[in-house]
Amino acid sequence: MRILVVGGGGREHALAWALARHGHEVIAAPGNPGIAELAECVPVAAHDVPAQARLAGERRVDLVVVGPEVPLCAGLADLLAARGIPCFGPTAAGAQLEGSKAFSKRFFARHGVPTADFDVCESMEDVERALARLGGEVVVKADGLAAGKGVVVCGDVASARAAARGMIVAGELGEAGRRVVIERRLRGRECSILAITDGERVVMLPSAEDHKTIFDGDEGPNTGGMGVVSPTPVVTPELAERVRREVLEPTVRGLRADGIDYRGVLFAGLMVDEDGAPSTLEYNCRFGDPETEPLMMRMAGDLAPWLIGAAQGRLPDEELAISPRAAVCVVMAAAGYPATPRLGDEIRGLVAAAALSDVRVFHAGTRADAGRLVTAGGRVLAVTAAGDDVDAARARAYEAVAQLSWDGAQHRRDIGARGRGA
Repeated sequence: MRILVVGGGGREHALAWALARHGHEVIAAPGNPGIAELAECVPVAAHDVPAQARLAGERRVDLVVVGPEVPLCAGLADLLAARGIPCFGPTAAGAQLEGSKAFSKRFFARHGVPTADFDVCESMEDVERALARLGGEVVVKADGLAAGKGVVVCGDVASARAAARGMIVAGELGEAGRRVVIERRLRGRECSILAITDGERVVMLPSAEDHKTIFDGDEGPNTGGMGVVSPTPVVTPELAERVRREVLEPTVRGLRADGIDYRGVLFAGLMVDEDGAPSTLEYNCRFGDPETEPLMMRMAGDLAPWLIGAAQGRLPDEELAISPRAAVCVVMAAAGYPATPRLGDEIRGLVAAAALSDVRVFHAGTRADAGRLVTAGGRVLAVTAAGDDVDAARARAYEAVAQLSWDGAQHRRDIGARGRGA
């Protein structure tokens, strides 16, 4: 097949690699220097919905796979559907699950999807009423898309009030934060479960566990994700089945009941309490980043039939082939990330890292500059390795990380080590 991958980060590099290695012709827009080694890259911005749709038509692609959430929320899948081009990714109506926290929380409540108690607030008066009811141990979330910066975990009323005021009154997150969700803070361990749906059936992908904060030991500010381990011991077979039954399938039924034909990824961020009960923190409407990188390393077969099957409303009947091996992804970030990443530092050691067996170095924020490869984003490389178990995959990933460097490079040293005595 000829497949257009929309986007230019580590997630899209991993998807392009997974598709190209099974013989598919991949076009990426805009792509990145890593993707350019295995596919054609066309300089069309991911968020330029009309231009992406034109490109898909001009190249007569068989399928469009949308990486980022912004073009989905802006209606790229709707425009492609109107032109008869299959798209792996939901319509704008379905993408509200990610694009609006208020929409998703109300959806959860309406359709019985387990989640934390919450209030939707559009003024500081609403905030005060919510805090009087929920207390100070809450999470304040910007309603709209905020590039991973719209969630503040609070320990008391004062900090929650300040976070909400910064969004609603001061406009620190622009229009995305003019409305907020305040929800009761849940305790437990987070995990991610991604599933592919054709609007009727749900096929779960392997479990994954993200590491959100910038520093070892889960310290420091949140980021877009500093690393992932797959599988995670948090998700037992029993929990996976419970998530399917209590979270994913009710979501698909609810979407149908609401008249939304959702075709693509349901990416559930979950909190699992000490009794093993899952609660839904949020949904993303696309593949996660950096979750996608280790998940693609674990694909034992061709993913394309599942992507186009979902887009066309008929997933294959057979099981998705998953390797029993583990995978670990370590994100290497630019100096100053996540606050103010520094750009333009030369990256060294890619050839040595890529030469290691069971290793893939996915480009997340890189740029070619006069024959050099330089940093071009906060998260720069997603160094991903496979192994017979998590310890082996982790060791190989850090062996590759040791080959890579640039001025001010930073990474966590404990990815995959939670609860392992490492």
